[in-house]
Amino acid sequence: MPKVTQSPGAVLKAMMEEYQLNPFKLSKDINLSPSGVRQVVIGKTKISVPVALRLAKYFNTTAHYWLDLQKDYELAEAAKDQELSGVISAIEKAKKPAAASKSAGKAQGEKKAAAKQDAPEEKRKKSGDASGAKPAARAARSKREA
Repeated sequence: MPKVTQSPGAVLKAMMEEYQLNPFKLSKDINLSPSGVRQVVIGKTKISVPVALRLAKYFNTTAHYWLDLQKDYELAEAAKDQELSGVISAIEKAKKPAAASKSAGKAQGEKKAAAKQDAPEEKRKKSGDASGAKPAARAARSKREA
């Protein structure tokens, strides 16, 4: 049997009753419009991150608490949706590529490694020194030869 999940608005309403708050008092205290509070309480508006942060501070909870309430409620409601269930059941799972692709990826990795090893030689060719000597060593060698 599916878990019964309370709406975030029902939880907020219960907390307001526990703290003896009306929507006007709560809205004033958390700097949110009274209609915004009422809309959450009756389930017309979802708990957003800014509202979750305000409620968390006010009721000494966490924003995750309020956002998890919202998420769990939405997932429970989605599980009841027959049309959505039909769409989801028709979706096929993604399949990883066959092993041939793995060997192709390995070969590509080997090419990159070889390119890194060739990099110093390419730099020497570009600098005009086929011997592989560093510029300072070339200059010292030139002075000795002169």
